[in-house]
Amino acid sequence: MEGSGSGIYENHPYVPRDLKLPGFVPGFLSQSTILGVYGLSSLLVVLLTWLFSGRSPKKSKIDRWLMCWWAFTGLTHMILEGYFAFSPEFYKDKTACYLAEVWKEYSKGDSRYAARDAGVVAVEGLTAVLEGPACLLAVVQTVCAVLLSFAVLNMIFMMIWQICNS
Repeated sequence: MEGSGSGIYENHPYVPRDLKLPGFVPGFLSQSTILGVYGLSSLLVVLLTWLFSGRSPKKSKIDRWLMCWWAFTGLTHMILEGYFAFSPEFYKDKTACYLAEVWKEYSKGDSRYAARDAGVVAVEGLTAVLEGPACLLAVVQTVCAVLLSFAVLNMIFMMIWQICNS
């Protein structure tokens, strides 16, 4: 194999085998560790969203589950896909950074990510920058609608109180 000493063709687990990844560093974390951290952090996000959304007596369970979903998916888009979109050399990471490890492992199933395919990078970048914040905006909008309704009710109550005390 030509250039194996120059770092052009590194030993990597991706297909095609001749994919050029200069400076490739194998992953440090196991697949189960990556999935465990992701699962626990996702569970924490859903749990916290569920608890905070329960503070509003007007929210149905469906609305609360939707808020959990939007929070989970928004953070996934912004954090995971944002890291991919803005870290073009994740495969060179030597520090066992969790997000780099996620993409090294994910790239084993779809090497377009390691190869930095322009279409994949564009879609992931748009998803991270537009869809992620839009999902979180949906959560905030739902919370603000509840707070606004409380504020309006409070304002009406204060007007009635002022009229009664005049």
